[in-house]
Amino acid sequence: MYEGLKGFRDVYPAEMAAYRAVIDTVEDTARSYGFREISTPALERTEMYVDKSGEEIVEELYAFEDKGGRDVSLTPELTPTVARMVVAKQQELSKPIKWFSTRPFWRYEQVQQGRFREFYQTNVDIFGSAAPEADAEVLSFAADMLTNFGLTADEFEFRVSHRDILGGLLREFDADVDTTNAIRAVDKRAKVQENEYLDLLYDAGLTYDQAREFDDLLLAGDDDLDALTEWSESDPVHDAVSNLQDVLAAAEDFGVREFCDVSLTTARGLDYYTGVVFECFDSTGEVSRAVFGGGRYDDLIESFGGQPTPAVGVAPGVMNSTLPLLLQRAGVWPEEAVSTDYYVLSVGDTRPVAARVARDLRERGHVVETDVSSRSFGAQLGYADSINAETVVVVGEHDLENDEVTVKDMESGDETTAPVEAFPGEHDRPTYDTFAE
Repeated sequence: MYEGLKGFRDVYPAEMAAYRAVIDTVEDTARSYGFREISTPALERTEMYVDKSGEEIVEELYAFEDKGGRDVSLTPELTPTVARMVVAKQQELSKPIKWFSTRPFWRYEQVQQGRFREFYQTNVDIFGSAAPEADAEVLSFAADMLTNFGLTADEFEFRVSHRDILGGLLREFDADVDTTNAIRAVDKRAKVQENEYLDLLYDAGLTYDQAREFDDLLLAGDDDLDALTEWSESDPVHDAVSNLQDVLAAAEDFGVREFCDVSLTTARGLDYYTGVVFECFDSTGEVSRAVFGGGRYDDLIESFGGQPTPAVGVAPGVMNSTLPLLLQRAGVWPEEAVSTDYYVLSVGDTRPVAARVARDLRERGHVVETDVSSRSFGAQLGYADSINAETVVVVGEHDLENDEVTVKDMESGDETTAPVEAFPGEHDRPTYDTFAE
């Protein structure tokens, strides 16, 4: 027996049925906003990630040299790939560009609950609009996606921040601050002890007194953004506060402001974020990590050699990730069970008729199984029960002698007969009730 690799999971049909329902809900919500589906490769050149994040990123990748001598990596995220795609056809694409994609990703990192080395997520992105409405639409999609699962405002929250507020405040301190590392420290604030957090800000260039003042400003801004503009004389801070307020106002008009809480200690760890960022959390705290996140990355397309193009997106994990944990905790996880509309049970030399019945039912869009193992009547009926068949259609030699089939409701056990030529006939979804007297 071979064992599977650590961080990779086998998913059997019943559990996969639940995951498929989750993916369908996420994708249907994206389509309802006009996002168009794309497909992207599993491999990219490793240099694309090194150029954006430094050589140390290779330790987190499934990176190797291919048979052509190229350094390649299994994709750990989608944003660089879609940025490359936009650049490749930037002049041909109508703006705004609204894309989505569901696919696997790979990261060589510590395995823990809700975090595997192979995971699936749906990326939803808008390119070509810097308007607050674009940020609000991404928030609205994310909220609608969750409420479409049956979640309410009591179950989740979006912690919304703005990277330019953080950077602007940091630059106002009389210190040689490494803004990138300071923002990374803010991103770790909830994950480390206070003294370690202050040490990280100190290492980024703030004194300990400045670090505490900076942190106090962030907390004050959560309650009143105007407190930041009163403290700061910086145009970038004022502009960023105004932009965040505009996004929240648009979210109000879009009907999703109730899900949004200002949280300036939410920073998102990736360096390419530029403006509004947000993370979704379980309101009860039972799922301790962020469920998913997103934000604006206005400089990324240009850094890939394209024309300046604003962009904003979100990426909920749909499998081997934390979104399923939230849905399970809230009691809205889809049923883990396979389902079948019809099982056509063939007894004796009746294959041509049984095949015709199955084919006609499939043409009406139903899930239909038939016997492919030459099993007995009892074995077929037991199999039909195991696959949760709603209706069994018995096509037996005795039935056909009377020009009929037997229609059995599997839940009640009731059965009746129907003329073979009338099954399914003009009926879209014939069942026991269709023919029972």
